[in-house]
Amino acid sequence: MTDNIASEQAPGSMDRDAALRYQTASLQRVSRTFALTIPQLPPGLREAVGNGYLLCRIADTIEDDPHLTWEAKAHWQQVFLSVLRQEIAPTDFATGFAAVMAAEMPEGEHDLIAHSAAVVALTHSFDPVQQSALIRCVQIMGAGMAEFQRRASRAGLRDQADMDHYCYVVAGVVGEMLTALFVNQEPRMLAGGVDLQALAVSFGQGLQMTNILKDLWTDWERGVLWLPQDRIRAHGLEPVDLHPGMNHPGFSALLAEMLALAARHLRNAMTFTLQIPAEQAGMRDFCLWAIAMAVLTLRRIAENPGFRSGEEVKISRDSVRNVVLLSRLLHRFDPLLDLAFRVGIKPLPRGSLC
Repeated sequence: MTDNIASEQAPGSMDRDAALRYQTASLQRVSRTFALTIPQLPPGLREAVGNGYLLCRIADTIEDDPHLTWEAKAHWQQVFLSVLRQEIAPTDFATGFAAVMAAEMPEGEHDLIAHSAAVVALTHSFDPVQQSALIRCVQIMGAGMAEFQRRASRAGLRDQADMDHYCYVVAGVVGEMLTALFVNQEPRMLAGGVDLQALAVSFGQGLQMTNILKDLWTDWERGVLWLPQDRIRAHGLEPVDLHPGMNHPGFSALLAEMLALAARHLRNAMTFTLQIPAEQAGMRDFCLWAIAMAVLTLRRIAENPGFRSGEEVKISRDSVRNVVLLSRLLHRFDPLLDLAFRVGIKPLPRGSLC
């Protein structure tokens, strides 16, 4: 589908309908999870959230390039932000970054960079509230990722506060973006009087901590550790002691602590989701599927603390199908959703879970 769209028009000259078709096709190529969840959103919101994901994916692509120095990554993040601010031509970024992008990066990401001008043109077609939310997210994410790339190593992050900030710049800020987009679509979310932005940041941290734990040893293999030094040392270990498949009581305690903390953040994610009016079933499903898949992943990690790779704790396709079915059965019933969440986290380490 992507190839057909690309052959219709040059990447930077697509009309809005063609750009939307490209966006849908690109989501399928760069994220199976979001390609599943974004279509559940109502029209108007669906297009803006899909675009926000691709903008973040472009920023992630810059960060993930295995050959660029952190200085080069910071430069290209700034160039991309300048494109979003309409300070430089989108094609300058597309051609310039494509020329330095590592050949081994995924094909879908090469294609996304080639069509980034069309993605950005779509960004500029949204209403002012949507544009502001999208651009703010990329600005904070790009600058934050560049800073953490500068000091990424197997030494880990400084402390829990540093880990919290890392989770904010790569995921919590996405929660803030989604909150702005959701409230713009459904102002009744404000009726509950809760701090939606704080809950959304916590939502993002719960999802990001799940990813950090799942990808712990994949990141370690490439020389990066996102766990906090202070918590590692609190359990009688040094970062240098960590290795795939380790069986050590201190590491088991550390892992249990991180699992409990992630689950507490996902508790806030449920609170956020229940602020969405029940009639907005698609918006609820978008959130519920992400929460449920994170909970199931945490449970897989808890069951197999000696795992050596993310593949060993990856949830099955059957589990995903069950998540979709259960969500569609319960998404209008708050007490049942809360009960299902409590049952879901019950096997996890307790910590101070509520």
